[in-house]
Amino acid sequence: MDEFWVFGYGSLMWNPGFAFQERVAARTFGYRRSLCVRSHVHRGTPECPGLVLGLDRGGSCRGVAFRVSSDDWTGVLDYLRERELVTNVYLERHLPLLLDDGRRLKAVGYVVDREHEQYAGALDTDEAAVIVLTANGKSGPNDAYVVNTVAHLKELGIRDLWLESVEAKVREKAQSPSQ
Repeated sequence: MDEFWVFGYGSLMWNPGFAFQERVAARTFGYRRSLCVRSHVHRGTPECPGLVLGLDRGGSCRGVAFRVSSDDWTGVLDYLRERELVTNVYLERHLPLLLDDGRRLKAVGYVVDREHEQYAGALDTDEAAVIVLTANGKSGPNDAYVVNTVAHLKELGIRDLWLESVEAKVREKAQSPSQ
């Protein structure tokens, strides 16, 4: 392997947690960003799971590709596996990417395992918002995760209309007197 690349589509985009030599906007095809993983650790508990992002089948997803130094490959891969494979809801894959500068390459990325018990499937925005509002995990409240994710995506020039709709419903429900 001449180069080692990592694809981030959620918090990895703005909080990679590892050293990299290059960071480039990128798109992968065949997968889309989705709030489809029930979080039992970071944004929820087994009793009250939250929702976090996964790459699910279909469409395409804009994110960020990171090129990692050959000296750091092993450490970065160990770190990513510890971070992303906590409950094994993700599958490690080599995803085809198209970088914004026109290069095509493969990168390590993490795709949701649709057979895993934590896979939430397709939720409507109301259902997702209710789950997000009630969950809290070791990394904090689930609603903060969604609000921060949408804000960071917008800073990077990435629009995710479904996730933005969930965030709007979360804000609306949080301000309603019945909550």
